[in-house]
Amino acid sequence: MTDKDVKTVRGRCLCGGVAFEATDRIRNVVYCHCKQCRSWHGNYIGYSGCAEKNLRFTSDRTLKWYASSEDAKRGFCTDCGSSLFWKANQSDGICFTAGCLEEPTGITSESHIYVGSAGDSYELTDGLPKYEESD
Repeated sequence: MTDKDVKTVRGRCLCGGVAFEATDRIRNVVYCHCKQCRSWHGNYIGYSGCAEKNLRFTSDRTLKWYASSEDAKRGFCTDCGSSLFWKANQSDGICFTAGCLEEPTGITSESHIYVGSAGDSYELTDGLPKYEESD
């Protein structure tokens, strides 16, 4: 995994009920094609992330967590429905959707994961590295 030094990125849901700042080392965008992500977001999704200790909520009044498996949970806004976070239970990291970040982000696209589960309605032709499972 390649990290990119970024001082601070800010993100939020559509209505602003969930807003956050992430500082220090921000991961470049990894696109996930697993069936759970495609079902949760409506298509494959680009995630960035950081150490959970480096993420601070500036608003979490509408944040709810859903246990999507025995291993992970997903965070979303209960008002506007924005899906924002993915967190492995046994990890000190947290992933957030790249699309919720204010620009400029200072991050770039890195790779595709779980391409063995990719949907049949699209092709991956961007030249980024592709992994059958996680990178």
